[in-house]
Amino acid sequence: MQVYMDNNATTMTDPKVVEAMLPFFSERYGNPNSLHKFGTSTHLPLSKAIDQVYQGINAAEQDDIVFTSCATEANNWVLQSIWIDKMLNSDKNHIVTTEVEHPSILSTCKFLEDQGMKVTYLPVNEQGIVEAHTVRSFITDKTALVSIMWANNETGMIFPIQEIGEICKEKGVLFHSDGVQAVGKIPVDMQAVHIDFMSMSAHKFHGPKGVGALYIRDSQKLTPLFHGGEQMGGRRSGTLNVPGIIGMGKAMELATENIEATMALIRSKRDRLEDALLEMLDDVMVVGDRNNRTPNTILISVRGVEGEGMLWDLNNALIGASTGSACASEDLEANTVMLAIGADNELAHTGIRLSLSRFTTDEEVDYVIEAFTAAVKRLRAISSSYAKVGPSPGGEAQACDLLYHHENDVKVIH
Repeated sequence: MQVYMDNNATTMTDPKVVEAMLPFFSERYGNPNSLHKFGTSTHLPLSKAIDQVYQGINAAEQDDIVFTSCATEANNWVLQSIWIDKMLNSDKNHIVTTEVEHPSILSTCKFLEDQGMKVTYLPVNEQGIVEAHTVRSFITDKTALVSIMWANNETGMIFPIQEIGEICKEKGVLFHSDGVQAVGKIPVDMQAVHIDFMSMSAHKFHGPKGVGALYIRDSQKLTPLFHGGEQMGGRRSGTLNVPGIIGMGKAMELATENIEATMALIRSKRDRLEDALLEMLDDVMVVGDRNNRTPNTILISVRGVEGEGMLWDLNNALIGASTGSACASEDLEANTVMLAIGADNELAHTGIRLSLSRFTTDEEVDYVIEAFTAAVKRLRAISSSYAKVGPSPGGEAQACDLLYHHENDVKVIH
């Protein structure tokens, strides 16, 4: 058996999405900007796909949804345009974000700091989220933008976006959220939150790679990142990725219909996997309250087991998973998210992310439980550091200073 447990990195394209896309590669392949029938034959399917994305996030008619190549492009567009619009052409010079954002946010912020922008990187609490009152305390009259993710890609933790949005609205500050790990996984209703800009990517919810979008509230001004064409009303130049947009629309429809029921099914499998690993293994930690996580995500650390070694064993068992660390060596970079929430350096090198999807089966969960526990036992047996120190007194209850949740009871790990 082979099992894919890396759905926060990318997802399988739903066969129904592939079916919807296929005609636009070889039959209806015209450029939408062309006036002949080859081009105009794409207009109605594109319009339907756009409507599907609007409906999937409950965007209003006066809002814009501009298709991009990916969410990284959308994130760069917002941040760099705010620099142009608010720093170069106004008196604002400050951005507020968090320490645990996606690299496309953090790297762009570092670039903007080199251009003279001031950036505040907010810390997260022990659950891995930034608290709304912390955001409020760092907004100044020079703040142009607050950019905070909706859900974290490594932990799955869901941020208090509604509260943060209300604070930004009250303070008159633009609010951007990287919604990549939220859209298609949890209900996203743009009428229930105050977000000016939100990035999303189709391949995170069983759509194709190479297409994403930026939601823009009230079609407000945002200097384009690309120039040279009138596509998307001049907001994003370049020939439209017709198959990709068709695929994104269909994927959005499939992901958001009956989303609560889908979430419940995924969550039940995730919780069974998590409970089994916590019960069968000592000295392990799962990051974050499962009730405030996306329903598919587990970030688990196993003391005495190097992250890269664990991935090697899982890969040999034909299980796809991921880790935030390049190696367990302290000379190399540890998992920045785990460091941010207060994990010690050893645990920050041992995090393994398991992320499920609606295609994950019970049989696959059973197989992962068996393979994961076998890998831990093998790797601990050959670990000189774990063999020397041995399990912590009291097993997992002594593993570290963070929290894990088992059967909805919070246990503090001292």
